[in-house]
Amino acid sequence: MGERLAVAFFVKKGYKILDKNWRSGNWEIDIIAKRMGILHFIEVKTKTNNIHGYPEEAVTKSKLQFVINGAERYLLENPEWDRIQFDILSITLNPNIDYFLMEDVFL
Repeated sequence: MGERLAVAFFVKKGYKILDKNWRSGNWEIDIIAKRMGILHFIEVKTKTNNIHGYPEEAVTKSKLQFVINGAERYLLENPEWDRIQFDILSITLNPNIDYFLMEDVFL
């Protein structure tokens, strides 16, 4: 459900979704999208509430490195991109649907 909400969120903000749940070998990226000439690699984290922390707190350094490694593979197959960005979308479902977008994250 979280990734479906995420796609709608990004489309509403003018992103063009290129891939969802992109996989290659051991690598997976939740959403790959483009907007204004930038290729976005997006990790989506969803929780029903914040009782045990916020969804974005689940994106560890090793998880982000996993996304970066997947992006390197994607770029080998799609080398036309000059500008890339790594983003995290945190979605909390209860009591309301809340979105928190962290843009241009890095290690």
